[in-house]
Amino acid sequence: MHTRTTSTVSRAASALLTTALAATLLGAAPAWSAPADGRGAPAADGRGAPAADGPRRQVEAFAEDGGISRATAPAASPYLAAPPAGLAAPTGDGDGEVTALVRNGDPATKLDVVVVGDGYSAQEQEKFRTDAAEKWREITAVEPYATYQRLFNVWTVNAVSPESGVTGDPDQATVRHTALGSYFWCDGVERLLCVDEKAVERYAAKAPQADLVIVVANSAKYGGAGYNDVKSPVGYEGIATVAGGNAKSGQIAVHETGHSLGKLADEYAYDGQGTYQGDEPPEANLSTLTADRMSDQSTKWARWLGQSSPDGGTVGTYQGGGYYPTGLYRPTENSIMRSLGREFNLPGREAMIAGFYRHATPLTSPTPVGSWLTAADRLTVDLPVPGTVLRWYLDGREQPRLRGRTALDLDALHLTGPRSRPHLLSAVATDPTPAVADPALRTELTGSLSWLVTR
Repeated sequence: MHTRTTSTVSRAASALLTTALAATLLGAAPAWSAPADGRGAPAADGRGAPAADGPRRQVEAFAEDGGISRATAPAASPYLAAPPAGLAAPTGDGDGEVTALVRNGDPATKLDVVVVGDGYSAQEQEKFRTDAAEKWREITAVEPYATYQRLFNVWTVNAVSPESGVTGDPDQATVRHTALGSYFWCDGVERLLCVDEKAVERYAAKAPQADLVIVVANSAKYGGAGYNDVKSPVGYEGIATVAGGNAKSGQIAVHETGHSLGKLADEYAYDGQGTYQGDEPPEANLSTLTADRMSDQSTKWARWLGQSSPDGGTVGTYQGGGYYPTGLYRPTENSIMRSLGREFNLPGREAMIAGFYRHATPLTSPTPVGSWLTAADRLTVDLPVPGTVLRWYLDGREQPRLRGRTALDLDALHLTGPRSRPHLLSAVATDPTPAVADPALRTELTGSLSWLVTR
C-alpha cells in the first residue's frame, strides 16, 4: 500500500536514510441483512425470474424518470451459461482477455475500474469495448470525476457469451444464457438488471487490480442495478450493472460509486416507512441534526451550510433520507444520491474526492521510491490532478527554488560532503482543492516520495 500523508512518509523516508547510512558505513460475499439501526427498505414484489438457490441481498433499482428504489436479488443467476473450459486462462475466443481502456499509471497508485461485458458474443467483443468506453465517458462527465479522471485506470475484461443479448430484453419471455447471467425483471422489477455475483468476481479477478466493478450488458433497454454491500475478496466493494446501449444508464454507475467510493448513504425515502429513531448515521450525507444544531456542534456538513451546491439550491438540512421520510436530514433537496440525472452535492463531492484518494495518490514517478541516484541523474514526477502543489525537500529542508518543478536535474541540488554519503531527496504533493473542507479528510490529499542521492 502506498503512503499518502507527509508525516507517515517522512518517517518511512527517515528509516530509509538511516538504513542507507548504515549500509554505507558497513559497505553493504455475505447475504444482506437489515442494519442494526433498522434503516432498511421494503422489497418489491411481483413476477420475476425462476427461483435461484442461495442467499439474497438488497440492491437498488432505477426508473427511467431518475427515481431510485430498493429490491431483493439472489446472488446467483438462473440464466448463467456454463463456464467455458479453462476459464483461468484466455481461450481461443478471447474469453477472459484484459485490455487497458484507460491507463494512467501503476495500479498501485491509481483507482482501478474493471468493466466486464455480458451478453456479447465472441464476434461482439469490440462492440463491448466501444460500449464500455461510452459508459466511462458518461461517468467522467460528472464532477468530481471530470477533474480527477487521471487518478483512474480502466480495464475491460472480455466475458464471451454463447448467446447475444440478455434475458428480459425486449420482453419478459426472452431468455438468453450468458457469461454473467444478466437479466431484467429481477425481483419482478422490469428495469432491475441483475447478475451472478460469483461469475462477476471470476472475471473481475483477471484484471491487474479491481477497486470498482461495472458490468455492461449488451442491451439498449434502460436498466441497471446497484449491489452496494458486496465486499469481494478480490478487493472491490459493490457492483454496478448498466445497459451498454442506453445513453442514460451511466448515471446508475455514478450513483453506485457514491456508495462504494464516497461511502455515502441514499438520500431518498419511502412513504409509510415511519420516523427514524436510531443513532446518528455514520454516513457524511445523513444526520439527525437540524442546521442550527449541526452548526452549534460543528459536525457533519456544518462547513457547507448556506453555500450554493452544484446540484442546485443551498446546503441546509432537508427532511427525509436513508429511506425515512422523517427523522433524518439530507444536505440538499435533490442530489444524485436521491435521483439520477443530478450532481453530487457539496458534502457528497467532498466524500467522493476523499474516496478517490483512498485508492490513488496525488504524486507518482517512473523512478522507484528508495532508488539510489547520483548528481548525473534526472528525476521526473507526475501530478495527475490540476492545481496540485509540489514541494521538494533535501535532508528534511524545503528547497523553495525547486517548488513546482516536475523534472529535476539532480546536479541542481549542489550536494556537499563526502561522495559516498547519501542525501535524502523527497517530493511532497498536496491537492489544495476547496472542495474538501474537513481537516480529517484533507490528510488523504497529500502524498510523498523519497530517493537517496549521492554526489
